[in-house]
Amino acid sequence: MTQKSPARSVKNSSRAKTPQPEAGFSYHRDFFEGLVDKALAHAKKLGATNAAAEASEGSGLSVSVRKGELETVERNRDKSLGVTVYIGKKRGNAATSDFSKAAIEQTVKAAYDIARFTAEDETSGLPDEQDIAHEHPELDLFHPWAITSEEAAQMALKCEAAATATSRLITNSEGAGVSAQQSHFFSAHTQGFRGGYSASRHSISVAPIAGKGSHMQRDAWYSSMRDAADLASPEAVGRYAAERALARLKGRKIPTTECPVLFESPLASGLLGGFVQAISGGALYRKSTFLLNSLGKQAFRKHIDIFEDPHVRKGKGSAPFDEEGVKTSARKVVDAGRVEGYFLSTYSARKLGMRTTGNAGGSHNLTLTSRHTRAGDDLDAMLRKLGRGLFVTELMGQGVNYVTGDYSRGASGFWVENGQIAFPVEEITIAGNLKNMLMGIEAVGADAYNYGAKTVGSILVNRMKVAGT
Repeated sequence: MTQKSPARSVKNSSRAKTPQPEAGFSYHRDFFEGLVDKALAHAKKLGATNAAAEASEGSGLSVSVRKGELETVERNRDKSLGVTVYIGKKRGNAATSDFSKAAIEQTVKAAYDIARFTAEDETSGLPDEQDIAHEHPELDLFHPWAITSEEAAQMALKCEAAATATSRLITNSEGAGVSAQQSHFFSAHTQGFRGGYSASRHSISVAPIAGKGSHMQRDAWYSSMRDAADLASPEAVGRYAAERALARLKGRKIPTTECPVLFESPLASGLLGGFVQAISGGALYRKSTFLLNSLGKQAFRKHIDIFEDPHVRKGKGSAPFDEEGVKTSARKVVDAGRVEGYFLSTYSARKLGMRTTGNAGGSHNLTLTSRHTRAGDDLDAMLRKLGRGLFVTELMGQGVNYVTGDYSRGASGFWVENGQIAFPVEEITIAGNLKNMLMGIEAVGADAYNYGAKTVGSILVNRMKVAGT
């Protein structure tokens, strides 16, 4: 089994840079600006100390097929105006999908009334002026896809057919799907922030089933991009998903043991996600994290670096500013294994006596790398580094305790002997402690995979408990 990204060959894409109605939106940005300004003005009229408002709209198409037939066609369209009102250190918020003048005023009044009866919180409030984003870089995040439901269905059918045609052992399917989504928003607050942008996200996926009876195995693959022109071809997605399902046939149980564990790159992003959650503001000020007071301390070995770059063009985690209108910027989160920064919103930063990092809403385009990684460290090379142990390709359950770091997940994958895959493995549990796992990362592959806002290659952890028969 090899870890390769399918070739990119979808060409069906149209582009636009402004939210015009023909791009699938019903409202212009200037209309949203007017809504937001009316909300802020009414909040001030009622006596609010400060206020923030955001108007947004989203639309999309989702089509699914199964066993060569159309299953569902769904079109979604939603709109919202959210308002937050501050009365001193008291905060209230409300939202509506009605854009009429009366509804806006009622929504602002509702937020105001909630604030009146809410307890004071000394850390509550809008961002400080010094942190507000006044310049908004263009990040090429909006690529509407002018695809019809018929075209989407044909693409999904091609994807599923390619999976089925890969082998006679592909006997069934949980279906294939194509999704095209786009949205835009405008937000502002009385501390001086004004801004908004449009964004899109499109995908194609399939989940084939191999084998028969009690020996069936399922796997899946997908491609997700902001621009449909960057999606993998339906045929490539289908074939790769089928190859993954076929590789899992004749899975075995193994005896309980302790051994090195290699996490396939899509799963390795979950380890990075666990680290992010552990050093995020909410967990830190609540003291509900195994990495409390870790700033300036070693959380990884010295060969590990983590970089955050919110300004990657077309990046799935890119943003010119965060959800509070705070400017975003590139930074080293981990340098030579040492934690250089947390992930903080304005509120959590104040709780900790620190300054916001522009992460209200989450992290932005994180990349975990090792200074030991070489260009030739593909999956085969990582298996050789593993030597004898477990290569994990699927995790199940949510067995992670972020207070203690205890980690226990159902898993399946492959047993490796002498750096070569020996046989597929199923019905096992892997266990350890995230603090030890992060510090136990021995190698990171060059087979980097982008999973949402995180990019990382396969990760080799030096030792974990594997519970089998």
